[in-house]
Formats: sequence, structure tokens, C-alpha cells
Amino acid sequence: MKKKKQKHHDSQRSSWYEGLRPEARHSVGAVFLFAAGAVILLAYFDKAGIVGTMTHRLFTALFGNAFLLVPLTFFVVGIGLLRASRPRLVATTLFGGTMMLFGTLGIADALWGKQTAGYVGFFMSYPLLRFFDFWASIILLGALGVAGIVVMLNISLWPRRTPAEDASKEQKTLPNASLLVNTPPAAEDDNTEPDHTEPEESGFLQKTLQSHRGGTKRKDDLVKQSAKGLAFYTTPPFSLLDDTKGVPSSGDIKANANILKRTLANFGIDVEMAEVHIGPSVTQYTLKPAEGIKLSRITALHNDLALALAAHPLRIEAPIPGKSLVGIEVPNRSIALVGLRSLLENEVYEKSSQLTFAIGRDVAGNPVYADLAKMPHLLIAGSTGSGKSITIHALILSLLYKNSPQALRFIMIDPKRVELSVYNESPHLLTPVIVEAKKTIMALRWAVREMERRYELLSAEHVRDIHSYNTSVLKAARADDTLPNLVIIIDELADLMGAYPREIEASIVRLAQMSRAVGIHLVVSTQRPSVEVITGLIKANITARIALVVASNIDSRTILDMSGAEKLLGNGDMLYLAGDTAKPRRVQGAFISEREVKSVVGYLAEHADEEASQMIFEGTVNLTERLQDESLEQTGGDSDDELYEEAKAVVIEAQKASTSYLQRRLRLGYARAARLMDILQERGIVGPGDGAKPREVLMKKQDSIKYGDLEATVNNNENNEDVPYTNFDTRS
Repeated sequence: MKKKKQKHHDSQRSSWYEGLRPEARHSVGAVFLFAAGAVILLAYFDKAGIVGTMTHRLFTALFGNAFLLVPLTFFVVGIGLLRASRPRLVATTLFGGTMMLFGTLGIADALWGKQTAGYVGFFMSYPLLRFFDFWASIILLGALGVAGIVVMLNISLWPRRTPAEDASKEQKTLPNASLLVNTPPAAEDDNTEPDHTEPEESGFLQKTLQSHRGGTKRKDDLVKQSAKGLAFYTTPPFSLLDDTKGVPSSGDIKANANILKRTLANFGIDVEMAEVHIGPSVTQYTLKPAEGIKLSRITALHNDLALALAAHPLRIEAPIPGKSLVGIEVPNRSIALVGLRSLLENEVYEKSSQLTFAIGRDVAGNPVYADLAKMPHLLIAGSTGSGKSITIHALILSLLYKNSPQALRFIMIDPKRVELSVYNESPHLLTPVIVEAKKTIMALRWAVREMERRYELLSAEHVRDIHSYNTSVLKAARADDTLPNLVIIIDELADLMGAYPREIEASIVRLAQMSRAVGIHLVVSTQRPSVEVITGLIKANITARIALVVASNIDSRTILDMSGAEKLLGNGDMLYLAGDTAKPRRVQGAFISEREVKSVVGYLAEHADEEASQMIFEGTVNLTERLQDESLEQTGGDSDDELYEEAKAVVIEAQKASTSYLQRRLRLGYARAARLMDILQERGIVGPGDGAKPREVLMKKQDSIKYGDLEATVNNNENNEDVPYTNFDTRS
């Protein structure tokens, strides 16, 4: 126990450095490099005391009369360290400084002898002079020094033109056109707030502790009472995540703009080129048609424009929402991966509400966020390999970075068994990841009852939503009665709908219709966007949708009620349709690797304090055990079926029973209908089969109401209870 506490304290003591931004770490290193260079420079003039004298003797032996190159190298390396934008460039900067120093000392020794450059210069120049002669050695040592400067300062000897410079020259060549290129902003400088990002809400369980990224102080005294367990929650540091990878390459912007203008002119469409937005995956060329030009004429030339640009797939947005422009989106030659870290470090995310999550970056490179509390449910659909699971991981990690287990709980359903199982160690899970279809039905039914129970609590407090309820109980000094938000994630809906379509659809629709006010939210994903999976009722109640690349425009219409998703590039390229907008927005989704997910979950599991865990689960029972108990109470054992009650009611009402009749009435297969008939016979509802004749129904409608079936009556008499479901509390 002492070792565990000691390890916990050690990790807290070292966390101050991990929580620093990379720029701050580089600045600290540069300060020490400048200080070391200044001390060595004072030692050269014998102004640094005894240590300075010893340093002067040592460096004179090593570097000779070129002693002054050493502090100069320290200064230059410090400048290079300030220019390093990523952590991995630190070692590169130090290596480049060493190359520059050794190359310069070698040249000095080759020109003026051993006393000039000391032992280091001698060992650098002697082998080259012996095998390459004088001038060849000078050239090689000079190349080493120049290469060291390039590596250390991370510069190019022949800098390429930026897209903005290309655009500025293009403005001079395009007649009657004003082309403005908007390049994507740097990840660390992103302060642009997206249009649909909601302002910060004073959530009842907003974090009070100083997190590794720099937390905010609580302003509401009432909310302090709910921080009982938050003191034990440690927010994961951003250093566990990777930053944006790569730089998008849009090709020759000038040539593409000229091609678009010329191609449209060939078909009698005069346009004026406007802005160019360079995004992570596509570049959007905007243009303004002349008066009297129908937009349908431009969209009809989709294939002709793609042929002229030699780019596929090409998407036309006509018009761009909020602008009198048409956008033509051309795929980039190279795509930049949008790191989740660059989005979570943004000030917009820091100031947003509790259930805000990062989606990605739009065609202009601006960050895109969404608030799950305002959606309040989300549908994610796309073909295999399009990036659905990565989108779900980005959503989950965004919520984990903003919420403690007291503020947010998850129920994760993963029929594929491999995508979400990594979160089993997370303290935010209400139950281990559910992988069986029957347990999924029980979990959704429990969620419906939990929703109803929460509405009863809200009614008793005379409030309208979960936020008002938590505020009310905090005012009454009942912090333990606060309710956490509950997010139910279904990774593959198609598999569940194939097994139990009626039960799954009914529970999802019920939750989607009513659960917003009580803090229960659904995130549903599927790789088969067909009307059998995404039914009309599900679409009507889940208005916020994300469509990744699909095979046909029919699938796109199933998801978004419009075409367009079939023209996406894949690998996280998506169309995001918010619930309050009419047209989707193209976004390059945030990328999160499996290693990053495991690092964050492992950090949460490692830093989950025992006392905090006990507080989180105090007064609650494991949901998996409850679901098993409910399944047994509902079905009476493994031999029962979820449709038993409905089948019993059908045969009693009609007073006739046969397997084919159950097939027609309940729309079942033969095997399941026959199993239901066997159960009905065992329970004494119907008689045994008599050849081709219908079975005799042994129970009348009034008898069913009075007694129920035989086995259930016996069980109830033995157990003295009639509780088919156990209602339990999920509050933490």
C-alpha cells in the first residue's frame, strides 16, 4: 500500500513537466543553453571562478584556439530549440549543432593546425586529409557544417513557394478575378470558433481540479459541494496524444483555377473566381457565377470538370451556405491527418460545455466541434473502412478529457467484440462492454426505465431538465443525489437489427424521443446504411448525422436524405449534418490511433484512486449482474424467448395456436415460432400437437388476466415476489 501511494506521489511530482506545452519546454531548454553559453564565454576571459578556470583548460585542450565556437554553438542551438515546433525536433536540433561544431573545427584544424582546433579538430580532419587530400577534405567538412546548420535551424536552402504566394501571383494572371487563398491555420494557433459551437454552460459537475493542461477555477459556490469525488480524478495529459501529421498539398492552385474558369467558359458559363480554401483533404475553389446563370448548369458539369482537372471524386456545393458563391472541392495530392490533440488543446474546446466533442477540421482548416447535449443523439454511418470506429474513439476521448466518472457514465455495445473492448478498464463505464444481442436488449430496456425514473425525480423537484435538477439538489445540500450524464454507444446497429429488429428499434426510438431532458444520449453507428437498419422512425428521432464514404447515392440518401457521401475520399472524410442545419458540412475527421486510446485508458485506470472508485460505485450494483437477473426473471431461463408474452397474448386472443399462425402474426422464422409454441405448451397455455390440426388453447382471456400462466404462478407463489425488472440507481 505504501509503495502504491509513493508511486502515486512520484507521478504527481513529475506531472508538472508533462503538463507543460511543447513551446514552454523548448523555452526552458533554450534559457539553460543561453546561460551555459554565457558561462563558457566568461570562462574564456577567466571571469567564472575556479570552475571557469577548469572549464577553460579543458575546452582549450579539446577545441584549441577555436574555443569561442563552443559558446557560439550553444547560442545557435538555443535559437534552434525555440524554433522547434514539435518535441521530436529537440534531439534533431542538438544533433545539428554538434554537426556544425565538428565540421567547423575540422576546417580550422585543416587550415591552421592542431593548436587552432584542439584534439577534436585534429581527429575530424586527420582521417580526411590522409585519404582525400586538402581540398576534398575542406569540401566534406564544409558540407558537414552547412548540413548541421540546416538540421539545427530546420530551414531549407531553397524554400518552396507557399500556396499563398502562388495565389498572390495568380491574381496578376487571372483576368477579372480576385483569388484569395486561405491556408489551414496551425494547430497550436487555432482560436477560430466554429459557427455551431455552443458557448460554455455552467455544468453541475464541471472540473475544479487543475488538470495537466491547466484547469479552470470553479465560480459557483454551490457546485463546490459536488466536488466530493472530483478531487480524486486526474485528467489525462495531452502528451498522451499525437499532434496533426503531415501538410496538405493542393497542387498548382493557379493552374487549377484557370482550368475551372476556362472549362466553364467553354460551356457558356461566365464566372468570377473568389477565395480558395486549403483543407486537410480537399481544396475548395469558390466562384461567383454571372447574373442569369442557373446553378443547375454548373452542377451538371460535374464530370466535365473532373475530367479537366484529372481529379476524382470531385464535389460541387451550390450554393455555399451563407454565401452567394459556388464551391468546387478538389482532392489534395497529399492529405494531412488531423490529430485529436490539436483540437482538444484549442481554446474553443476548453471553454465549451461538458458534452462537447471534437469532430475534425472543415475545408478551410477550421476546427469543428459539436455538443452532444444539444443534438441530443448522433447517427454515424458509412461503408467498411471509412473511419466510423475512429470517429467514435475521438468522440469518447473528447468526453473523457472533460468529464470525471461522477459527471459522465458510458454503456458501450460492441457486437464485433474488438472495437470498444479497450475501454473495459475505464472508470467511466457503467458496465463492461456488452457484446451479446440479448444483453443489449436488456440494457436498452433498463435505459428506458432509468429514463422514466429520472423523469419522476425531475417531477418531484419541479424542474425541466437534468441541469436544473442537479442545481436544485446542490442548493439543498444533497450533492450525492446528483445525476450523471449517460451516453449509450452502439458500434454496429446492423448486427443487432438483424437479430432482434423490433425490440432494438422500439427501445432506440423510445430513448431518442424522450431522453434528452434527463441526460441520456445515444450514439449509433452502422456500416450498412439501408432502410432495414436505419428505419424511418430512427431517422426521424436522430436528426444529427455523420455520413462517411458510402458505395452509392442511395446509401447517402438513406443517411442524409441527400446525395454527396458517395463522392467522399474515405479515411475520415465525412459530411456532418447538424440537427439545426439543412445542408451538411464537409469535415476531415480527427484521427486517433489504437496506441493513443490505450495510453489514455491506461492512464485513467492507473490514476483511479481506490477511494474515488469506492465513491463512484457506492450504492450501485454491477449492471451486468442486474441484466442477467432481469433476463432470468423475464424469460424463466435459457429456454425462454423475449417474444413469449406477446405470443401468449396472440394465441389467447385468437383462441387458436399453430406455428404458421405465430409466423404470420409476429413475422418470425419457423424455428423461433416453433420454439415459442413449445414454451407455450410447457407453460400450459396450449395443448399438444395433433397432426395437422391446430393446437387447443387451454387458457381463456379472463383466466390469463386472473392467473397468468402456470409456471409464472408457481414461481410467484414460491418467491412471494412479482418483480420482472429490478430498478436500481446509477447515481454516483
